[in-house]
Amino acid sequence: MSSTDRQLAAEADVAFTSEGSQELTSRGVAAAAERLREQGAVLRLSEAEAAAQAELERAPEDETMIINMGPQHPSTHGVLRLMLELQGETVLRCKPVIGYLHTGMEWTGEELTYLQGPTNVTRMDYASPLFNELVFSMCVEKLLGIEVPPRAVWIRMLMTELNRIASHLLFLATNGMDLGAVSMMLYGWREREEVLRFFQMVTGLRMNHNYIRPGGVAADLPSGWRDGVLRLLEMIPPRLEEYDTLMTGQPIWRERLQGVGVITAEECLALGVTGPILRSTGYAWDLRRDMPYLAYDEVDFDVVVGTFGDSFDRYAIRLNEIRESIRIVHQVLDRMPAGDYRIQDKKVTPPPRARIDESMEALIHHFKIFTEGFKVPEGEAYAAVESPRGELGCYIVSDGSARPYRMHIRAPSFFNIQALPHLMHGGLVADAVAVISSVDPIMGEVDR
Repeated sequence: MSSTDRQLAAEADVAFTSEGSQELTSRGVAAAAERLREQGAVLRLSEAEAAAQAELERAPEDETMIINMGPQHPSTHGVLRLMLELQGETVLRCKPVIGYLHTGMEWTGEELTYLQGPTNVTRMDYASPLFNELVFSMCVEKLLGIEVPPRAVWIRMLMTELNRIASHLLFLATNGMDLGAVSMMLYGWREREEVLRFFQMVTGLRMNHNYIRPGGVAADLPSGWRDGVLRLLEMIPPRLEEYDTLMTGQPIWRERLQGVGVITAEECLALGVTGPILRSTGYAWDLRRDMPYLAYDEVDFDVVVGTFGDSFDRYAIRLNEIRESIRIVHQVLDRMPAGDYRIQDKKVTPPPRARIDESMEALIHHFKIFTEGFKVPEGEAYAAVESPRGELGCYIVSDGSARPYRMHIRAPSFFNIQALPHLMHGGLVADAVAVISSVDPIMGEVDR
């Protein structure tokens, strides 16, 4: 093959593999508008200022290269693709590319009844599924104009706080694994297994529970649940002390995380970033305290914040949020009320399972509510909760039928991933894994 033929073949191959506007162009050809999209929208730059900054940071074309990290990389926490422009080992630019999971769960939610909805949303953030069920149910209850019984409220608090503990334990496990602390993966997984075992006792499933539903919860807490919770509350605190010894004071751990992936509160607010990433900057924003839902205004807990906005702060915040969740669960145990675990409204609530064997009316009621669902008045509603990753919101538009006309999930991981270009800018490619891990993204809720 001649040199001309080889050049034509190479150009054809580039054209075939190009992803158009999603492609990260090198600094030499990146227009000011592209740089404005990457940084100016957050830093409030004009196009001229973005162009001037690009000129200041320009590197010789033959000294940079663009590489892909993911979507099959083991440390991208799912199918996340990052296009990195490197100068040596320094990350000049980063562009997250999403869409490889393409679940279409929001569209699916518009095809399911409100009663079937929790089975769909629970699979979005599979590390904390109960939060998805909670926010969906709260939004539907707003449209219905109903209040769930007090026992259901406190059961929801118990289960979601335990789910927060399980999610943060998973973060500690994978964060350790990403940075080479393999033993932390074993320990974090071990403790999370105990929490999931309790979930299985209550809901019948370890994950994707469909337990929190519009009107309350699917079933009351089983006998022995209190002993199961106390066993967890007794087991976890000493293990957290071990994690502190293993990692927090470890010089190598601190070197890998301190000063790495720094972001400011202003950047977080401009990007819509919430949760531990925002709190790591010292901005104390937690929906449980600032916009209380369930019965969080009746329990005592502290909002854990950082100082420097770096990866170490984000690690330390999640570790200490486990301690605060344990504190909340203790109060829930002391104050768990008796009564109904779901609203006694036949339009919303199916009959008790035992009644189906005794009454034809109950059997018909059960059949109709699970096949046709219940109708929700016309209107729109938004509900939000503080998930382990930040503000998790659900927006539903009802046309008066038994299915949502429109459903949209405000997924915290979707917004948090926007922070990656700012977290990685000027850092080393070796720190890219530490930064991604500190964001703790769940791609199921990103590509929903």
